[in-house]
Amino acid sequence: MSRIAARFESLKGSRGALVTYLQAYDPDPATSLAILRGLPGAGADILEIGMPFTDPMADGPSIQLSAQRALKAGATLSRVLALVRDFRAEDATTPVVLMGYYNPILTYGIARFCTEAASSGVDGLIIVDVPPEEADEIEPDARAHGLDLIRLVAPTTDDARLPRVLAATSGFVYYVAILGITGTKSATRESLTAEIPRIRAHTDLPLVIGFGIRTPAQAAEAASIGDGAAVGTALVDVLAGSLDEQGRAKPDTVRKVLDAVRALAEEIRR
Repeated sequence: MSRIAARFESLKGSRGALVTYLQAYDPDPATSLAILRGLPGAGADILEIGMPFTDPMADGPSIQLSAQRALKAGATLSRVLALVRDFRAEDATTPVVLMGYYNPILTYGIARFCTEAASSGVDGLIIVDVPPEEADEIEPDARAHGLDLIRLVAPTTDDARLPRVLAATSGFVYYVAILGITGTKSATRESLTAEIPRIRAHTDLPLVIGFGIRTPAQAAEAASIGDGAAVGTALVDVLAGSLDEQGRAKPDTVRKVLDAVRALAEEIRR
């Protein structure tokens, strides 16, 4: 059983999962690693780590600025994988998912990337701009190395296409709860309760709801409707707000981010 499957299995019948997103190397490698190492203890069940990219088409201003800080700090794909290895040196159980875009992976070399991602301790990939119909180049290598390919499903994914998307998905389904980019608005309970059963009719995989979840109350609601809640922009904003005028971490940067995660986790557990 993969780490992702094992984590959802351990939570089944008790509560939904808290999935946290932060950009690798934001605002610097040492602070990024310190936050990652603290996330499981603060209550994060699955870690999404952003692979910084210059043109993140699905991300709002907060995550775009996060990527710029990370790239300025020296982030590269090989260094992101090294960050995962450093995390794995102290944590062998928490699932790690890399989230990003295809261009850096293609440049790096698909077979090389999948081999090194798996050996570094990555469990799954969310490649935002690669739909199932165009995944032939990466899917064989990813599956050969045991990497789950986690697909995005949106309110605009109609019933005709939904089975095709879900058939190509493993690990969990990431439900994009809003129309638009990350961090710009939030979904209503009514829209979620209407859409989630439609997706469940086609898959037994866990459903994680993301995009637009900012508060502990929203995270708890999403985790109770689905099988987990993914929170990204809100945490990136906490991190950004803790930096000095030059964009450098302050002594309390790590604590502030982890405190925000604790608040999310406590509400979900409640």
